[in-house]
Amino acid sequence: METKIRMVNRTCTDEGQINQFLRGAQTVFLGLVDNNMPYVIPLNFVFKDGNFYIHGANEGRKINILNNNANACLTISEIYGTIADPIPANTDTAYMSIIANGKIEIVTDLNEATAAMQEMLDKYVPNYYKVPLLKAHVDKYLSSLGSKTVVLKLKPITMTAKEHKGDEQMKFYTGRKVTQDINR
Repeated sequence: METKIRMVNRTCTDEGQINQFLRGAQTVFLGLVDNNMPYVIPLNFVFKDGNFYIHGANEGRKINILNNNANACLTISEIYGTIADPIPANTDTAYMSIIANGKIEIVTDLNEATAAMQEMLDKYVPNYYKVPLLKAHVDKYLSSLGSKTVVLKLKPITMTAKEHKGDEQMKFYTGRKVTQDINR
């Protein structure tokens, strides 16, 4: 199922660009529904083999919500600056964003969970560890609060990517004044 973007000229369909963006983006916002109220939390993530992977404690509000409703929305957005314009309504933001919808599932396969966690380590602390993550670590790790780690996966049912590159010459910087741009 495809979701349409209202501003179709900002749709990004370049798979290479989307994958590069997802490799570099730092935070995903996980949106869930808790008794008809939205609940959104920022998390680390990786996009691997067409799936989004996140992790956290195997207990708590997020897990309680997912046990009742596995439907989720993931949003990733990076801001690349403000684009100034002498007409206030035309001032804009340079950005890229991705929204994916699907059902969250707990990864029960230890090999898949370990591969996802290794990918996160490679993304967030590249070349820090001398040896690959052991399956036993993923399987046995307990947090300081005594909870186990759970790896969660969202296989997108829908996914849209949107971008606005903006005019680099019009990028706002501290000290820029509208008088500099009036006769452009």
